[in-house]
Amino acid sequence: MTEATPHACPDCLRRSWLLALLGPYVERLATGEPGSRSPELLRLSNEDLVAAAAPKVAGQLLTRIAALGEKELEAQLAAAGCWACCRHGDLYPEGLRDAADAPWALIARGDPRLLDGLERFGAVTIVGARRATSYGREIARDLGRELAAAGFIVVSGLAFGIDACAHRGALDGGGRTIAVLGCGPDLAYPVAHRSLWRRICETDLVISELPPGAVPWRWTFPARNRIMAALAGMTVVVEAAARSGSLITADLAADLGRDLGAVPGPVNARTSAGPNNLLAGGACLVRDAQDVLDALLGPGARRLDRTGPALEPTLAAALAAVESGESTCDAVATSLDLPGPEAAAALARLELLGYLSCSTMGLYTRTMQSPPSTAAP
Repeated sequence: MTEATPHACPDCLRRSWLLALLGPYVERLATGEPGSRSPELLRLSNEDLVAAAAPKVAGQLLTRIAALGEKELEAQLAAAGCWACCRHGDLYPEGLRDAADAPWALIARGDPRLLDGLERFGAVTIVGARRATSYGREIARDLGRELAAAGFIVVSGLAFGIDACAHRGALDGGGRTIAVLGCGPDLAYPVAHRSLWRRICETDLVISELPPGAVPWRWTFPARNRIMAALAGMTVVVEAAARSGSLITADLAADLGRDLGAVPGPVNARTSAGPNNLLAGGACLVRDAQDVLDALLGPGARRLDRTGPALEPTLAAALAAVESGESTCDAVATSLDLPGPEAAAALARLELLGYLSCSTMGLYTRTMQSPPSTAAP
């Protein structure tokens, strides 16, 4: 693969700076109703967008943007530790080229090789609820880890809940991930995810259509969702309420003709309403990463190996207890008639071996890893 050099033409860069200037104006204009959603507004030319969003100061804004020279733009990128590519260059992702509302330029921080030759079937977008359950967080981590280990780039939005878990899963699995932000790529948003943002910047990639220093607005999140949907061959919704921003990403993916997957959940759970509705409407059932691979590559085209190490009888019994619904150390100890310290040691060992995950509340849940068919003697 020939490595492309990051570059963006001045006109495309000026578009990014114009969007930052228009932030508060578009905030009032983007109501979420058909015809005034931010992805629809961003299809407009500079002149039409300024005329629609800020007619009283249209001339001033356009003059200000036109005065930005190429060297000044490049200097601002360099000062923020960022680089850029645009729709006229080789580094611009394939998945964005067929989107009518695609960003003119991508402002980025991190490794440009993640965009070099990126095909949409080489990436999977994972989105979901910010207030995710332990079930949703575990599924997102497992999906991120296994898809990244299988060679897919995991795309998400760095938000609380499902997004962050998908990124962390990809990183923990030794794979690659792209975070798409609704603010400048040099800003960690949310601030609580600064360490995760820094880790992605150092090893992987953070992108935005907004310039360095641009603050987020409500409209910039559905706007960034269209980038997430376009980049990947499939968008997977893990958890989402019936009215959720994650479903905006799903709708945008469907409009682009991308595959759409959803993780099922309890029918009486608020966070499962969104994916369950998507499944009822024909979305691909996603129980694990294998379902995603089968949807994108064809059934059986590539098989994931989730076989873990063999388990001695005590560990196998503790694992079976968790599978039957015993989620705490005390419950497992009572179920197996084991002393507490022995049950705790068994659960800790199972977590270390990858069979279990433990929440901050001390609740154990099963991972997707399976023991070998023949148990250890």
